Parts: sequence; C-alpha cells; structure tokens
Amino acid sequence: MDKPAPHDTQDIRRFLADYRAARPHDILTIDEPVSDDQDVTAAIWALAAQNRAPVLHFRKVGNIGAEVVSNIFGSRERIAYLFGVEESRLHEAYQARSRREVAPVELKSGPVTELVEDSDIDLESLPMLKHFATDRAKYITSGVIIAEHPETGGGNLSYHRAMIHSKNELATSLHSRGHLWRLLNMAKERGQPMPVAMVIGAHPLFMIAASARLAFGADERDVAGGLLGEPLKVVRTPKHGIRVPAFAEIVLEGVIEPEAHVEEGPFGEFTGYSSDRSTNNLFRVETVMRRRDAMLVSVAGGNSAEHLNLGRVPREAEMVEKLKQRFPSVTAVHYPASGTHFHAYVALNQMRPGEARQVMLGLLGWDAYLKTVIAVDADVDVTRDSDVLWALSTHFQPHRDVVIIEGLPGNALDPSASGIGTTSRMGLDATRGADFHGTLARIDDAAFARARAVLERLGTAGG
Repeated sequence: MDKPAPHDTQDIRRFLADYRAARPHDILTIDEPVSDDQDVTAAIWALAAQNRAPVLHFRKVGNIGAEVVSNIFGSRERIAYLFGVEESRLHEAYQARSRREVAPVELKSGPVTELVEDSDIDLESLPMLKHFATDRAKYITSGVIIAEHPETGGGNLSYHRAMIHSKNELATSLHSRGHLWRLLNMAKERGQPMPVAMVIGAHPLFMIAASARLAFGADERDVAGGLLGEPLKVVRTPKHGIRVPAFAEIVLEGVIEPEAHVEEGPFGEFTGYSSDRSTNNLFRVETVMRRRDAMLVSVAGGNSAEHLNLGRVPREAEMVEKLKQRFPSVTAVHYPASGTHFHAYVALNQMRPGEARQVMLGLLGWDAYLKTVIAVDADVDVTRDSDVLWALSTHFQPHRDVVIIEGLPGNALDPSASGIGTTSRMGLDATRGADFHGTLARIDDAAFARARAVLERLGTAGG
C-alpha cells in the first residue's frame, strides 16, 4: 500500500491510502513479522487496553502470503469519518444514507477477476488467521455471504464465520437463523443446494451495509449504493452469476448444502465466550476469485470494539430513530461495549409517570438482541458506563423500578439463554421521578475557570 492510491473510490485500498494521508496518527503499519496464531488479535487487545483503536496494517503475518488489515471498525469516530460527520451525528447520517438505496451497476470485470480458479480448489491457499487460543482452527471472520432469491434476484448479505473443513469445503454457521437461513430452507424445499458467494474484504461502507437490518427480499447491495453515494460496482461470479463487489479482495463462489452437517467451532464470539453453538453448515467452494496481490481484511472477533461496532451501528441507528419518532422525550440511546449486544442505555426528559417504562418496553420489544435496558434522565451521559451506574445507584429502587418479561426469543449465542432459545428481558428505571428528593452538587463556572488557570500555570511551570 505504498504504491500510488487506486483511482476508484470503491476500492478499499483507495480508502486506506486516503485515510493514511488524512489521519496518519490513526493507522499503524507493522513491518515486523508477526505470527498468524493470535498475534493480530493480541495487538488489538493490547492497544485497546491503552484506549487506542487504530487501523492496523501488518505487512508480514506468518506464512499466509498476504498483508493483513484489521480493526477498521474499532473506532466509532472512524466510522463517523466514513460518513463525513462527527460521531454525535453517526446514527442520523447512517439512516439518511441507507434510505437512499441505489441499485448496483454491473461491470464486465474488476480487480477481483484478476485471478479466477475453478478447478483443483485448495482453500489452504487462502490467507486466514487464528484469532483466539480457544478457536478450533483458523477462521474467516469478515466473510459476507451473498445469496440471491431464486425468483426475484434480490440479494441477502450477512456475516458468517467459516473454517476450512476440507480442501474445497468450509464449515460455517448460519446461527442468526435470519434471511439466509430462510433462503436455505427454500432451496431445501426445492431439493437443491443454495448458490452463494462469500466476499472477503471490500470497501468499509459495503461491509457496514452487510450489517443492515432489512425486510426479507430487500437487497443490502442497494443500501451499499446509498452509503457510497453511487451504485455499487459489481461483477458476476462465473458459475452462478451472483453479483459481488468488483473491487473486492477475495470472493469464494459455491453452494451451501441444505442437508449436510459438518462440525465447526468453538470460535470467539461477540459475547466474549468461545461458542460452539452452530448450525454446522457445509459451504462447497467451486470458484475462487481474487486480486493478484489480495490482502486479508480481517475483523477482530470476540467482544472486540470492531466486532461490536460493525454489527451495532445499523441497529443503534434504527432504534434511535424509532424511539425518537414514537417518544419525542428521548434524547439519546447508547449500546455500551460492556454489554456486548445485550444492553442499552436510554436517556429521556420524562414528561409523565411511567414514560420511562414505556420507552424501555419499546426498545426491548423492537431489538431482539437486548436483555437489559437502563433508562436515565437526559442530563446523564449514556456514553459513560460510570455515569449510568451512578444514576442507577442514586435513583433506583429495586422493589419498584424493575420490569421483567419472560419467555421471549433470544440470541442463539447467548451463553445464559435456555436450550430452546428463549430469554427474559429487564428494564431498570434509573430516572429521578417526580418524587425524587435531592439536589445535584455542582461547581460554579467561575470556580472552574479559576482552577483551570491555576492548573495551566502549574503545567507551564513544570514544562
């Protein structure tokens, strides 16, 4: 990536070159050789412990034969940069762009068609990493599986982990049991395998679009066009004609067998636990498309900020919009990293008794991932766990301020969920309420000004 920047704005290499030029402090190039066994993940965790989350560019990783880029989505500020806005406007910007859907435009060729292998497939040649000591094997973590409706051609995009099962087969999990699972069952009813393509590495906005929450039949590639501000440039895969990004790094084309069962997992999931919960599906690879010098765009697994942000930003944006439309008193919504995907904080100017409960029930009903929502007053900073916990400690009475709902559908990867996939959900009302007695301790602005002046003088004297 020291070469001249690619011209096309849909090329991830162009994004990386432009970002390096604009924000050199936020992209870290590591020339020293590192292992393909956990070292990339370890670097991300070590930096996170320092409250740092730069893009990481590894030039030499084990013997995988490719450079590795990771942690692109590790910073919400950087995701906001992709949308050209401040972090405080990220939700608004995502919703606005995602609704300007633009259909893809088809090209005859692109960088991803530079090398096409359709015989003697050997998946061991793919660049892959082992992310955690508890992982069963090396895993693809950034794989976006694309399947198209057999009648309409509408595409479905979703993320699925994958490990090598055999020379030309991957073991994967459709654990979300979402739209891809539905398409697989449709293929099963027809007695046919389901044609799919897995995209490994593409423009960050395409990768965010793959996390969009859409109705069945809607196409995330159209959302990608909205996020990009222009039609997504696609090429068709050689055998099944699936439309994939022309500027992708690697694309695997093949079929998922509805009846085949193969073992995979454990793998470090967003819960922070290594999960072996899996639908154990077989992906038979028939074609490999890639750039001549394809790099691996890896997403840090586990409960990394990158993993959580990538899945969470579209959900947050949708929930914020829904809540504010229905409840104008809502001022802010935040999904804390400490809660993985299971907790949310909501701030509001409560206008009448019980409104906080109504807001919490709305959020718990709309978002199937959530188990716990904490409601606080608008003057509490929901982006700070410590502030929310302070509100909980001083405004909350357990005997009256808890709402619990049982027996709702839960997330399959939740290690605490029942074997039948249900969960309970809880709302904690940490708003002050009309009968609250207490005066918030405060410091005058003039006193802050005097203190800052003293501290500045000390700093000058000491420096």
